[in-house]
Amino acid sequence: MLTKEQVQFYRDNGFIKLSGIFTDEEVKEISDAYDELFARKRGQELQAAWEGDEMKKAAKQEPVVVLSIHNLQFHSAEFTRLITNKNLLDAMEDLMETPNILLHHTKAHLKPPENGAPYLMHQDYHYFPFKKHTMVAAFINLDDSSPENGGLAVYPGSHKLGPLKDVGVIEKGEAYHYKEYPISKATPIYAKKGDVVVFSYLLLHGSYLNKSERVRRMFLLQLMGADDDPTVDTHRSPAQGLVLRGKNVRRDASMATRFVA
Repeated sequence: MLTKEQVQFYRDNGFIKLSGIFTDEEVKEISDAYDELFARKRGQELQAAWEGDEMKKAAKQEPVVVLSIHNLQFHSAEFTRLITNKNLLDAMEDLMETPNILLHHTKAHLKPPENGAPYLMHQDYHYFPFKKHTMVAAFINLDDSSPENGGLAVYPGSHKLGPLKDVGVIEKGEAYHYKEYPISKATPIYAKKGDVVVFSYLLLHGSYLNKSERVRRMFLLQLMGADDDPTVDTHRSPAQGLVLRGKNVRRDASMATRFVA
């Protein structure tokens, strides 16, 4: 599905922005389901503002808010259709260079206008390290995104550095690289509603404070190759290991467990 030039750009830079993966109708279906889910869960604890002194400094104001829901495919069928979308998985197969793709997890982050939380530069590797580093993220924009409304920023090519084990600071479980890789020197990503930004979990990335009057909604799909293994038993999610493309020949057969009342 992707051109050789697109695949090479991803290899060189560790990320790529893709347009036209979803039809306008599919984007509307996802967007409507997203809004319905957050409205349905209103009143529940959805606040997921990232903590730490440096994060508060980056925010420059309080309260700083980001709303989050994980495992969206367990809430609405529209999200199950999203993670099994043929065009999306065709692109992911080209970029991941494997026909066997497994689900790791999904989540939504909604940055409200004027005080949507920023996120300092980091690698996702530190949260769920894998042996072969096949882990990638597909960041699906449900609004036009820019630095003004809390969009993504990246350090192109930083995935080639490998795991940065000398983390600048770890605060309450968060691993940041804000000193040596400030967001002020990162490359902002401007995206349209429906665009998909794919990046390696080794890529240094973060996001800006939403200081605009516009919301920033995103859906994040994290994927891994079927031949890869975690080095740490962490970040388990429901349906983790679900085969989205190809086969998982390494998985053992299993029998149902008898239920005794």
